[in-house]
Amino acid sequence: MKTATPPSNRQTQVLVWLAFVLIGGTLGACKDDCRTTVTYKTYEPVYMLKDSLRNAVVALPARTLENPGKIYVRGDYVFVNEPNQGIHVINNRNPSAPQPVSFLNIPGNRDLAVRGDILYADSYIDLVALDIRDPNQVVLVKRIENVFPAGDRSATTVLVEYKEKWVTQTTEGDCNGQRNAGRGDSRFLSNDSNGATFSSKNGGQSAPSAPGKPGVGGSMARFTIYDRYLYTVGQSEMQLFDITQPADPQKGNKINLGNQWNIETIFPYRSQLFIGSQNGMHIYDNRNPEKPELLSTYQHVRSCDPVVVEGDYAYVTLRSGTACQGFTNQLEVLDISDLRKPTPVKIYPMQNPHGLGIDRATLFLCEGTHGLKVFNAKDVRQIDQNLLAHFKDLDAYDVIPLGEVLLVVGKKGLYQYDYSDPKKLKLLSVIPVVRS
Repeated sequence: MKTATPPSNRQTQVLVWLAFVLIGGTLGACKDDCRTTVTYKTYEPVYMLKDSLRNAVVALPARTLENPGKIYVRGDYVFVNEPNQGIHVINNRNPSAPQPVSFLNIPGNRDLAVRGDILYADSYIDLVALDIRDPNQVVLVKRIENVFPAGDRSATTVLVEYKEKWVTQTTEGDCNGQRNAGRGDSRFLSNDSNGATFSSKNGGQSAPSAPGKPGVGGSMARFTIYDRYLYTVGQSEMQLFDITQPADPQKGNKINLGNQWNIETIFPYRSQLFIGSQNGMHIYDNRNPEKPELLSTYQHVRSCDPVVVEGDYAYVTLRSGTACQGFTNQLEVLDISDLRKPTPVKIYPMQNPHGLGIDRATLFLCEGTHGLKVFNAKDVRQIDQNLLAHFKDLDAYDVIPLGEVLLVVGKKGLYQYDYSDPKKLKLLSVIPVVRS
């Protein structure tokens, strides 16, 4: 009987080589079956030369509202911010027939305040002061550069936005399920050394002693004026500007508000500043306007947080669906009769509350896509039982009550109502949003 002859070393090498060829061919044949294509949204940074930014402030002819943001009222004029674009100037002498006057082109603008004839606005990293006596011929009277957080201040460019981009990514893997980096993989953006500034928000009452009467902002404001100071709040600090000479603002003290506070809004009332953050409301004693001092903090769950005040009560709205990452939608009423110990009175569930305003116990609350609600708040423990009106067709972002005229801004435009009878608001006018 013949026995099998073991293969020689040469034959063994050939067999091994053939085995690798066959295995390689098998893997190659299944390669297409292991390819996966995914399409997703990402954001790319967009930059602007600082020189271009600083030469762009100019008054242009009036244009239509496209994406209205903050609102501010001074005398016969209403100012409506177009986020990152500029400010609409509207003659509102007759609220039933408001007349657009001009558009102030201010790149990077998100907030404003006005004292006398001078308008203060942020322009990404800078503060600009504009003489608005003639809204058609606005004059830049001063610019304070690099005053807002801006990352690398020596850079020649500034980050102005993140532009949405759709990316298609293809990944390939071996037949064991191990994936390799594929084409179009730009999912993760590197940190940008220039940084970005996010300014927004204003509101409240101001002391009458300083020269030139200030205007009134809404509850979503980050700018406000009290006495002879302009206050601007960022994520963790409050920057003061001395505006004793309105056309010549001077950079003043900077108050550290705490890195963890994520500041959102500022509202002056009497001799206090009420500052809303993503995780609490902070009360500052402002009897020395140059150096506000913290009196107390009321903490709540993480959520976006505008606040308004009347008498012994503060009204705070918390909402979900924002960068604040909260899941709470409610109105909180706080007793502030003892400013050092704010205490909760009652919490009211809401749909998606945004800005709010109060005038003589009439509470106006913006519910975003769910409209505008009007409450009688004389009994703060029964607010939900005293709903006076609900305008469901509005998309309401913020409000300013002005005695008998209510301004409401939202995604559909600027609305004005006569609320001399809070139970029967009368629509006076609408400047609608017109998107190109």
